[in-house]
Amino acid sequence: MTTPSGPGDGRPDPTLSAIMSERRRLINLSYRLLGSLAEAEDAVQETYARWYTLSPQEQRAIASPGAWLTKVAGRICLNVLGSARARRENYVGDWIPEPLPEPAEWSGGRAGGATVDPADRVTLDESISMAFLVVLEAMTPTERVAFILHDVFRYPFAEVADIVGRTPAACRKLASSGRRRLRGSRTPPPPTARQAAVVRNFKDAWEAKDIDALIGLLDPQVGATTDGGGLATVVRRPVEGAEQLARGLVGRLAGLTILERTVNGQPGLVAQQDGTIVTVYAFAFAGDRITHIWAVRNPEKLQPWRAGG
Repeated sequence: MTTPSGPGDGRPDPTLSAIMSERRRLINLSYRLLGSLAEAEDAVQETYARWYTLSPQEQRAIASPGAWLTKVAGRICLNVLGSARARRENYVGDWIPEPLPEPAEWSGGRAGGATVDPADRVTLDESISMAFLVVLEAMTPTERVAFILHDVFRYPFAEVADIVGRTPAACRKLASSGRRRLRGSRTPPPPTARQAAVVRNFKDAWEAKDIDALIGLLDPQVGATTDGGGLATVVRRPVEGAEQLARGLVGRLAGLTILERTVNGQPGLVAQQDGTIVTVYAFAFAGDRITHIWAVRNPEKLQPWRAGG
């Protein structure tokens, strides 16, 4: 993104550093709101474009540029969410949020450099897990924005109300509704080290084509969702049950190299074919068993993975 210099005198814009330092936080926020890194980057680009349509006098009159940018980004994301719901109804097959690779630190935090309380870090880290994002997809746009802004980024309801265009009391109810959806649809995940051990054992059993070992690592009612977006081959019928899923995985192993990777901050896997990542796998867990597998094969959603090698 090209950023203009100062007001006609050849000097750097004195607010440039402060404004651009907000970009990571805005991307973090927008990704959680939209579930798509590409859409999040577009939303942030539009946010900065609106800032630079202001005159220098208007910019200087804004007491907190960070708060202004957050408000604009939140409103842009709210509009995008409304149109995205319609677009995803026409999406070919199942839509899964875009998986994020490392090394980006997808952590939250308030404007002004406020330190995140260690007690909040688990919530902030978990808020980019695939299981978390999938639940967010079931929320209404206003529920999602109110919940993320308040419960994840700790914005007071008065500020959330200004972004959403509702009263603080209404925003409190929206966030509460989002919280109930989250509690009602998710099992608290085991510690990361335990997840990593399950994923490693799953990988080893898959590569060994050990169906019995795979079944032992899968919940009896395990489900799988694959996102090809009409651009990659996927299994059209829903896959449910440990034995069906295990046999299907073994049958599709030929020509693939399976690698352990961090997916949305959690232990996951990628499949390479001829050195190119063709699938990213994210998992949900209950104890030492996998309860759901999300497999993203849409090549458009794999660009960040392929760009990073």
